[in-house]
Amino acid sequence: METSVHKKISLPVVVSILMTVVPLVTTSILTAWAINHEKLLRTLPFEWWLGITFILTITSSAALTPPTFLALVYGYFLGWSSLPMLFGLNLGAIAIIYVSAHFLHAESIRSYLIQIYPQVSNLLRRFYKNELRLIFFAKLSPVLPFAITNLFFAMAGARFKQVLAGGTLGMIPRTVLAVWAGKEAQDIRYLLEHPNEGLTTKIILIVLIVISTVGIGYFFKDKKIVES
Repeated sequence: METSVHKKISLPVVVSILMTVVPLVTTSILTAWAINHEKLLRTLPFEWWLGITFILTITSSAALTPPTFLALVYGYFLGWSSLPMLFGLNLGAIAIIYVSAHFLHAESIRSYLIQIYPQVSNLLRRFYKNELRLIFFAKLSPVLPFAITNLFFAMAGARFKQVLAGGTLGMIPRTVLAVWAGKEAQDIRYLLEHPNEGLTTKIILIVLIVISTVGIGYFFKDKKIVES
């Protein structure tokens, strides 16, 4: 019994590690490919981009292609017209990850953790009463991995509507920022190798990180939430 539970727990842990390491590798590969095939990408018809977006929605849900990185590329080649595709990509990937959490035995893992660590129950109750706010601030941060945060909220038992709403509101600022940075870039190599170049971009990133950190920290320090 105990062995089977450990197996259930080890799977999400392994998945989380892979979701952290794999994007670093795939991003490097995609960067090299995009640089070497810039002319090809510029000649692709819009319909092809729609098909590519569908494929990238699946790969983003598997943590192979970080959406913020894709927003830089889309912004460089398509400009502002890429925003609807990127929003659809983000929402689609969130939905896929949420459904996939079921196969990772999310409910069993939560029950086990509550038995071993009773304080988890109080934390989850606080989370359920403030889902939208916490999800929004987590998704607002440009440094928290996309797939990991989505998997965490799904495993925690967040409601699907709240995950979608919080994810949508949180992803808009950083997606728009990435598209703008891509649109303004003159060279794709320099853009992808120095994605946060420029004073304006750095200031906005810092502001997003600070707002996200303060918002998440307030969740743990708010006395009203703790006592509820």
